Amino acid sequence: MPARVPPLHLPRQRQPELERDLTRSPALGYEAAADTGLVRCLAHGFPTPLARWHCHDEYELHLITATSGKAFVGDWIGPFQPGHLVLCGPRLPHNWISMDVPAGGVAERDLVIQFAHGPLVHAAEQIPELTELLPLLERARHGIEFFGLSEPALQHFHAVKTKRGLQRLVAFCAYLELLARCTDYRLLSSVCMQGDTGTPENDQVNALVDRITRDLAQPLSAAGLAAELGMSESRFSRFFRRATGNTFTDFVNRIRVNRAGQLLMETDRLVTHICYEVGFNNVANFNRRFLEVKGVTPSEFRRQADHRFGGARV
Repeated sequence: MPARVPPLHLPRQRQPELERDLTRSPALGYEAAADTGLVRCLAHGFPTPLARWHCHDEYELHLITATSGKAFVGDWIGPFQPGHLVLCGPRLPHNWISMDVPAGGVAERDLVIQFAHGPLVHAAEQIPELTELLPLLERARHGIEFFGLSEPALQHFHAVKTKRGLQRLVAFCAYLELLARCTDYRLLSSVCMQGDTGTPENDQVNALVDRITRDLAQPLSAAGLAAELGMSESRFSRFFRRATGNTFTDFVNRIRVNRAGQLLMETDRLVTHICYEVGFNNVANFNRRFLEVKGVTPSEFRRQADHRFGGARV
């Protein structure tokens, strides 16, 4: 008998690698653990084993100093170039892929500062001045891109990098104060993706997200999923928003729009066909939701896609 051909499935999204302290070798550009406290500095070039889809428990502040390419932060994909400055929150997956690397690579592409959440938040309970940083840390859950700060950010990085002890902490706080005051920024990841696993609540959320992603074309209602979980609809809504940072309806619409964007970039299917394939029940609603999330209509998105993202697909 001929071999049985397995059914075709859409590829599952690869899970981000969770970075641990054990992998942070000075050979890769990390400061030695003995030289760090709250703040750890990292400088690396490209290509590098550090450039992969990953997340970690710390905040990570990235300043790109060389090359351009495609950035991935949560569910956001967009271009980057020298001067690109982004703060990623804990467990927010991210990666930067350079497209214009010269032969032999570049020795320095990315200047990074890592810092933990707990010490700052606990200190803010006793030091009122530090509460000014809390809105910045909350926004970082979605990834923040700052504009117009590349030169001062470079100066602040080197001020932190070259200091130790209390002087480093002072320099680091000055850097954060610059970011907290900045009003020219945008939040990147429309859906707050967090890599936390291992608790019953997070396992439930991950299972729901997998199901939503897998069954986009099927009718999905908060009431139906709440009943399956043995919750009231109001309790389910609070549970879902607490876990994802989004209402259930907004989350589903954004997931559907992001899938539609992928199909618009990668296929020649008609917009109307894509609309129904991702689960919208009429084209007018699809166009409206797509415009809310992406800032352009589906047709304009398709026209801009190759120019907007450029380079080879990864």
